[in-house]
Amino acid sequence: MRPIDLYPEHRAEGPWDDPVPIAEGRYRVQSIFLEVETDEGVTGLSGPISEIPAFLINRALKPALMGQDPLAVELIWDQLYRHAVHGRKGEMMMAISGVDCALWDLRGKWAGAPVYRLLGGPTRDRIPAYASALGYSLEPERVHQRAQEFVQQGYRATKWFFRHGPASGREGVESNVELARTLREAVGDGVEIMLDAWMSWDVSYTLHMAERLAEYRPCWIEEPVLPDKLDSYAQIRAASPIPIAGGEHEYTRWGIHALLEAGAVDILQPDIYWAGGITEMVKICALASAYDIPVIPHGHSVPATAHLLAAQPPSLCPILEYLIQWNQVHQFFLKYPVQPEVGFVPLPEGPGLGLELDEDQIEERREMSWS
Repeated sequence: MRPIDLYPEHRAEGPWDDPVPIAEGRYRVQSIFLEVETDEGVTGLSGPISEIPAFLINRALKPALMGQDPLAVELIWDQLYRHAVHGRKGEMMMAISGVDCALWDLRGKWAGAPVYRLLGGPTRDRIPAYASALGYSLEPERVHQRAQEFVQQGYRATKWFFRHGPASGREGVESNVELARTLREAVGDGVEIMLDAWMSWDVSYTLHMAERLAEYRPCWIEEPVLPDKLDSYAQIRAASPIPIAGGEHEYTRWGIHALLEAGAVDILQPDIYWAGGITEMVKICALASAYDIPVIPHGHSVPATAHLLAAQPPSLCPILEYLIQWNQVHQFFLKYPVQPEVGFVPLPEGPGLGLELDEDQIEERREMSWS
């Protein structure tokens, strides 16, 4: 469900962010990648990114980047942040994040080393992953079948997304409880389950749901309220029998610091392509470590996230989110997609972020520009 589902005319009854179907069983996949070129021939790649950040990179950030030393990621990040001070959150920060990730890829290719080595790792040789089931049917029989398939594939944790909130009444509450019950019955006691409300609940509803869900021992309830409602987060966390996760829709170390100071969450989930890129995520991880709060980033980009986690202590960054459907879509054009093996993500071996476009997958390619 989505926060806008509060209004019946906006409530989605089916998939709302899928690839475009073009024939039976076939879809058109379109992605935007950022390439940063240098006069020495080294190129950095990041993505996919969405169209508005791509526009902002082209129109607002590109002039500030031309002529810069591409290895000076701290300097460039600080200058872009100061240059775009009205974009401290949202799509401008997503644009800065995309640039930063591309520069780290470039830096690794220049050095001939994986990014996690430049960040001080690796701290392990593989990273546990959890199966994130965004986009899958919530019909109980299909949930049961799919969750068991995840366990058979080696995953020791899985996350599912609620369909109902306060506007759905008692029937919605029971459907949410049924989802948790079905998951626990399907995976047994030895596998973690996580449940995501995607910013669509409120304090009283969340606490009521937490009481009903507690017997199924979820690892966390994710994003129960809108991201700006820090007091609501803190109230929920103080009273909930289930840990509270959040921060996916927060930006930079300053936004995360506000969450930590408010005592709002038990688990932090900033997105590497939204919260400021690799340069800023390193600072966010250091900040979280001072509060003993684990960082389990939102799973938009597996390659970049895997490099970050591989350079952080396992106690701080214990597991990686793998969106089963969406990480396949997001990596469709990559020659070397990063995929879990028996529930673990192996460390990428190539230089930089290991990103290289697979020309055999590309039907049409064009450079995006705005005059």
